[in-house]
Amino acid sequence: MVIAVILTVTILAFLVSGYWINSDFKVERQGLLQISSIPTGADVSIDGVSSSWLQRTNTSKVLSSGEHTITLTKDGYDSWTKTINISEGLLYRIHYPRLFLNDRTKQTVFDTTNSTLATISPDHSYLLLINNTTEWKFINLDNEKIEPTKIDISKLFSSVELSEPPEKSLFTGEILKISWDYDSNHALIKTKSGDTIEYILLDVKNPKNSINITKEFGANFTEIQILDNSSNNLLAVQNGNLHKINLPDKSISSVLVENIADFDHYNGNEVIFSTDNYVGLLEIGEDKITKLQEISTPAKVTLSKFYEDKYITILEGHLVSLYYKENFSKLADFELPFAPESMEVGHSGEFITMYSGSQIATLDMESTSVREWVVEGNTFGWIDNDMIYTIADGQLIVYDYDGFNRRIIANNVSNRFSAAITSDKWLYYFSDNSLIREWLIKQ
Repeated sequence: MVIAVILTVTILAFLVSGYWINSDFKVERQGLLQISSIPTGADVSIDGVSSSWLQRTNTSKVLSSGEHTITLTKDGYDSWTKTINISEGLLYRIHYPRLFLNDRTKQTVFDTTNSTLATISPDHSYLLLINNTTEWKFINLDNEKIEPTKIDISKLFSSVELSEPPEKSLFTGEILKISWDYDSNHALIKTKSGDTIEYILLDVKNPKNSINITKEFGANFTEIQILDNSSNNLLAVQNGNLHKINLPDKSISSVLVENIADFDHYNGNEVIFSTDNYVGLLEIGEDKITKLQEISTPAKVTLSKFYEDKYITILEGHLVSLYYKENFSKLADFELPFAPESMEVGHSGEFITMYSGSQIATLDMESTSVREWVVEGNTFGWIDNDMIYTIADGQLIVYDYDGFNRRIIANNVSNRFSAAITSDKWLYYFSDNSLIREWLIKQ
């Protein structure tokens, strides 16, 4: 009895450690595949064979180490496939596959004839439609019935020509950049009129609470970022120096960092930054600066969180370096074939995207690897948290975050506006001066 118990415990420990006996009765160490899909319940085949252990998505399976080709299929939907590399004793997590319904119901939900720009919130729930008048539109994409809310911007911008009747007033500014807060309640809009740059924090749900930051503080800011979820605090660059703005108190701090070149923050209390000669970490509130690394070339930086760990990414020309934030120990270096102009963290923190024009390099935090690839259009965006889209020759093309599983999902699509997948059931895009919605799941 004692021997049986010891043997059972030994075998269980053996299995938990990832060891297995293969069909040739040889001992090998394996890895664990965890896979899910949208929609759920897709059929899974591994290396061309349907698995008796893993027949549907949203489950796990032990696999031998090495390369395996995973294919997902579901009746009425397209398919998804990818070759992965299973490492001994490690978990490989695939949570992002999306299958598109083949025969989708299409609906025209809103006329966008006079719209000049559309911006969609990072959670893909809200749409801000901009035009050349002083009456913009705000739309909740999560509602089955689309009912735009009017936003009067006539008193927010200097670049406005007022007239009687009011509906003929014009917005004459050029919009340079729009960024949203994490909760999708505010849009930070950078505009230009002549030589004048203005920053406006637009409260999309309560427009009367919006504020022209440039006017309020009488300062020429060259860069502003929202610092917290409430958008009460901002980081702003003036004359090359970094300041903190407190909107409720209408106050601006003294200089936090001089000669700022680039900066990023996480959760409102830590700021990673670069200057002409070093990369540092600023702790908001304590005004404490830690110099992390000297640099000889201009660097772009990000501060992100994936699972429970925080990471710092430094981009110097072609070189990408990834560090643990906690002790600034280096995880990896990657040499890219091009020098990205921009770097940003994805909504979930899992992907860091570096790009220049149509060239993209995606750093996957799950596998700590980088893949370089090229989109077909001139611009791209995230259609959900894990999938990139571009519009080329009127075709809406989607890719997984790393460029695989390219699919054309719509035609006759306007390349002037954004596209989005909302609530995992609706696809939105613009066509023939209309906002179009398609159902992505069987009704």
